[in-house]
Amino acid sequence: MPRGIRTLIVLVVALAAAGVASFMVYRAMPRTAPQPAGPPMQSVVVAAKALPVGTLISAADVKLIQWPAQNPIPGSLPTIESAVGRGVLSGVAEDEPITEGKLAARGAGAGLPPSIPEGMRAISVKVDDVIAVAGFTVPGTHVDVLATVTEGQEARTRTVVSNLTVLTAGTRYDQAASKDGKPIPSTVVTLLATPADAEKIALAATAGKIILALRNPMDTAPTETQGIRLAALLGPAAPPPTMVPTRHGVSRALAAPPPPPPPAPYRVEKISGAKRTEEVVK
Repeated sequence: MPRGIRTLIVLVVALAAAGVASFMVYRAMPRTAPQPAGPPMQSVVVAAKALPVGTLISAADVKLIQWPAQNPIPGSLPTIESAVGRGVLSGVAEDEPITEGKLAARGAGAGLPPSIPEGMRAISVKVDDVIAVAGFTVPGTHVDVLATVTEGQEARTRTVVSNLTVLTAGTRYDQAASKDGKPIPSTVVTLLATPADAEKIALAATAGKIILALRNPMDTAPTETQGIRLAALLGPAAPPPTMVPTRHGVSRALAAPPPPPPPAPYRVEKISGAKRTEEVVK
């Protein structure tokens, strides 16, 4: 048999043996179990960038992400269209889910008005660095309103409204500027108040001068004071000094007489048999 034919036969037999061996190995290997499907997902609207209070949301401000359906976010929005055109009531961070509670109703617009709760009012007062506590009366802080009013010839100061939330400082109604603790210079501060408290603030600003007292936001107890009058603040006036003439005709103040000495204590003599004692009665 020619050498070339023998070589060809050997190659064919080798390939056949390799194929049979591969088939047997494949049959002997355990079949891989199919991978289970992942958990069901749902679409959730999140902020594409930080959205401060008052922002009117556009399509570029939000995006959709997939969220596990077994752990839903209460009040989440499923589509971009459900968020576009609504105002932001509470600041939203980048990639934070946007919920119904953080947005104003559709058609309410943007800016400050939609953030005013139902039944409340926003009232603005004119301030300076002193009235506004050196600029630290920033959005989100809480203050008391003190009024100083002159009654006849006497001035009186009293806390007329307590624990009000500051909505704006100047034209800023977001809290981003207050997170670093820096003051915000402003000439107008807007407060969130009930209609009755708004009337008190308006009257106090018209009849006298108001001052804002900054308070700890965790201290929610109402401020209850009787106020203070100028006479009570200064106390009773001291009597004028007595002037006496001197040898040279120049008057000088007579020194105040020393206070009278305390009364002498009572002494009781006690005789018991041959023993005699004396006691002091206070």
